[in-house]
Amino acid sequence: MLKPSAIRLLAALPLLAAAPHAMAQEARRLEGLAAPARIVVDHWGIAHIYAASTHDAFFVQGYNAARDRLWQIDLWRKRGLGRLAESFGPGFAEKDRAARLFLYRGDMGREWAAYPAGAQAMTQAFADGVNAYIAQVEAGKAPLPREFTLTGTKPERFTAEDIVRIRSHTLVSNAASEATRARAICKGSLKWENLRRFLSPAHEPVVPKGLAPCAVPEKLMRDYVLATGDVSFDGVKLASAEGNVTLALRNINEQGEGSNNWVVDAAHSQTGRPILANDPHRGHGVPSLRYVVDINAPGLHIAGAGEPALPGLTFGHNEVAAWGITIFYADQEDLYVYKTSKDHPGAYFYKGAWTPFEVDRQPLAVKGEGARQIELKFTRHGPVIYEDAEKGLAFAMRTVWSEPGASGYFNAAWMFGATQWNDFEIAHQRWGAPPLNLVYADTHGDIGWRASAFVPRRKGWDGLMPVPGDGRYEWQGMVKPDDLPMIKNPARGWVATANQMNLDKDYDSNKQPIGYEWVDRSRIDRIETLLSAKSKLSLADMEAIQTDVTSPLAARSAALVGNVGGLSGDAARAAALLRGWNGHEGVDSAQAALYEIWIARHLRKALAEAVVSPDLQPFFADASVPGVIDWLATLDPRLGSDPAAVRDKVVGLSLAGAWAEATKLLGPDPKAWRWGDLHRADWAPAAARVAPALEKPQWSVGPLQIAGSGSTPAAATYRGAGFGVMAGASVRMVLDVGAWDNSRIINTPGQSGDPQSPHYRDLFPRWAAGQYVPFLFSEAAVKANAESVIELTP
Repeated sequence: MLKPSAIRLLAALPLLAAAPHAMAQEARRLEGLAAPARIVVDHWGIAHIYAASTHDAFFVQGYNAARDRLWQIDLWRKRGLGRLAESFGPGFAEKDRAARLFLYRGDMGREWAAYPAGAQAMTQAFADGVNAYIAQVEAGKAPLPREFTLTGTKPERFTAEDIVRIRSHTLVSNAASEATRARAICKGSLKWENLRRFLSPAHEPVVPKGLAPCAVPEKLMRDYVLATGDVSFDGVKLASAEGNVTLALRNINEQGEGSNNWVVDAAHSQTGRPILANDPHRGHGVPSLRYVVDINAPGLHIAGAGEPALPGLTFGHNEVAAWGITIFYADQEDLYVYKTSKDHPGAYFYKGAWTPFEVDRQPLAVKGEGARQIELKFTRHGPVIYEDAEKGLAFAMRTVWSEPGASGYFNAAWMFGATQWNDFEIAHQRWGAPPLNLVYADTHGDIGWRASAFVPRRKGWDGLMPVPGDGRYEWQGMVKPDDLPMIKNPARGWVATANQMNLDKDYDSNKQPIGYEWVDRSRIDRIETLLSAKSKLSLADMEAIQTDVTSPLAARSAALVGNVGGLSGDAARAAALLRGWNGHEGVDSAQAALYEIWIARHLRKALAEAVVSPDLQPFFADASVPGVIDWLATLDPRLGSDPAAVRDKVVGLSLAGAWAEATKLLGPDPKAWRWGDLHRADWAPAAARVAPALEKPQWSVGPLQIAGSGSTPAAATYRGAGFGVMAGASVRMVLDVGAWDNSRIINTPGQSGDPQSPHYRDLFPRWAAGQYVPFLFSEAAVKANAESVIELTP
C-alpha cells in the first residue's frame, strides 16, 4: 500500500487518467524511484515523463529507454566498451580490441567537471533507471526483447562512466580522408586533389615535411573502421572464428552524413514568434537512431530528441529556449607517423629520443573460449592503430575524443535550463564533440547560430595529411570558441546551416585552419532560396522546406549537358531527357532516375579514365560531384590542351552508359522510368539476420519509394552497389517557439524497438510521405492525446 505522502505526490502529477477516451493503464513498482512518477505515451508513441524530482525524471527516462529500446542501448554499450565478443563470440574480438583503443582514458574528475553541475548525478540516475528495467526483466516482470533470445545473450548493467567514456559513436573527422589523400598523392594525384575531393576555402594541399606519402598503408584505418562501424551479423555465425568475419570499409561519402537547421525571427514569421527547424541526417536504422521524449519535473521541462542511450536530449526545447544541430565540419583528428626500430623495441622516435609506448594489457572475454589477453598501445598523441615492424613505422591517431568534455552530444545538458542568449553562449563555450552548428531561438525573440567545437590549433600545417610524430607537428591547444563564426539576430530575419563551408569570408584559413572538407552547397542553396521567397514564413513552410526534393546540383548538371553538342545515339537521347530539367527529384521523375545513375555509376568513372592514370582511377570512384561538374562546366585547363573536347567526350560516353544502364534497370521506355522504383527505403535491424526465415518479415520496415537524394534538402543518400536509401533525416522537427503545442515532429520508422509494438513502424509511411505528427508539450494537450499510462511507484 502506498504511503500517504506518496499518494499526495502522485495526485500532484497531471491527472491524465481523467482523459475522455479509453486508455491502456498499468501500474509498476520500481526499485530506486524516490516518489511516484508517470509515463504517458501519446498516439504516436512519444513518451511524456512526469516525475517529482530531476533525479526521478532521469531515472524514469533510463527506465523508459530500456522499456522501448533495451536491445539497442545494450548493443550501443557493448560495442562502445568493446564487449561484443563476450556475448556474441570470437568473430567480434578484433572489433572489441579496436573499440577499447578509443575509450576515454583521462581523469574522470576532469571529465565530469567539463559538464554542468549535476551531470554525473543525472547520468547515474539514467543508468540506474536502465538497470531497474533490466532487474525487472530478470525477475520475469518485464519481457526480454526477442533479439536476446535469438542471440543467446543477456543485457548488462550500465554505469554513468560507461556512458561518457564511450567516444567511438561520435562523428568527428578527417582522419580517414588524410589516409586516402596520402595514398592518392603517392600515385600522383596532387594536381587532381581539388577534383577528387573539393576543398573550401580554396586550398592546395601541402605534403608535410618528413612525410613519405607512399609509406601510408592501405589498411591503416582498419582499427578505426572497426571501432566506429555498426555491429553486423551478416555472414557471421555467432561462434565463428575471427577469420570468417568480413570487413567492409565504410564508404566515406561527402553527402552521406549531414543535417539541416535554421531559425526564423518573429518579424519574419507568420506566427509572430520565432520558428526553429531541424532535421539531423545520419545513417538510417531499425530502430531509429534517435528517440523523441518529453521530460517534466519541478525545475525541468525539456522535450526533443536524442540518442536513446544518453540522458536528456540532443536537440529540442525547454519552456523558454530551443536549439538545433547540424555537423560543422571542423577537422578534429590527425594521423601521426612514427619511426620505430628493431634496435629499440617497444619505443618510437620523438624529439630526438626513443620514447616507450604506453602499453595497456587487459583481458578480453570471449564467448566459448574464456578470456584472451590483448595489448593496446598508445603514444603521447593517442592510440596506435597500425604498426609495420619491417619498415620501422607505427601510426597513431590524435582526436578530440581524448579530451575531457568531448563525450558525444553530452554538452547539450548546458541547454536544459537555458532561458536567454547568454546561457546559449555558455553551451557554445563548453561544446566539444561532435563539431556542431548550434542554432538558437527563445521566447524573448533572440535567434542565432554558433559554430561550436573543440578545434585543434595547428601552426604551419593544414591537417589534410598524416604528419611525422617526431615533435614537429603538435596541437597548440584549441581555437578559442569566440574565434569560431556566429550570427545573432540577423537583419534578413533568419540564419540556416546545412554542413556548408560557413567560415567568415575574411577568415584566414592559412593562418589557422579549421577545416577544408565540407558538404557541397546544394542543400543550403535550395534552403536559402526557399527561405528568401516569402516575407513571412509559416510552420507549413518549414515542413515544405525540410521535405523539398529539388537539387540545385542536379539542375547545374542538366545545364552542363545542355551545353554539349554533337551527341548521338543513346547519349543524345539522355541529353534530350535531361535538357531543361529543374532538378526536381520526385519518385515519379524519369530525369532523376537517369541523372542519379549517370553521376553514381558513369560520370566520375569516365572523367577519371580521360584525365588520370590507371593507378589513380580507383581514388576517383567517389570524387566530388560538384567538383566534377564545375571542372567540366568551366573547362578547367587541367583537363588538358583541349578542355572542350574532353568535356564532350566525357559527357557523351557517360550519358550513353547511363542510358544503357537505365534501360537495363527500368525497361526500354523512358516514359515509364521512375526514380522511386530504384530509390527505396527497405530496412531491417542487424539481429534480423539471425532470426528464423519465417520470422524475418516481422523485423523488416519497407520497402517504400523515397524522393530526393543526397543533394536535396530532404536528404536521401544511397551508398554501395544499389540505390537503396541508407542515410537521411533521422528526425524532422519544427518548433513554434513559445506556443510549443503547435510544434511538429516525425521520427522514423517509429519510437519502439519491439516489432510487436504498434509504434515499431507506424511513423515510417508518414516520414516517407513528408508528413509530421503533433509534438505536444502542455499537460492539457498530452492528456487529450494520451494512448497509455504507466504509473510508477517506489
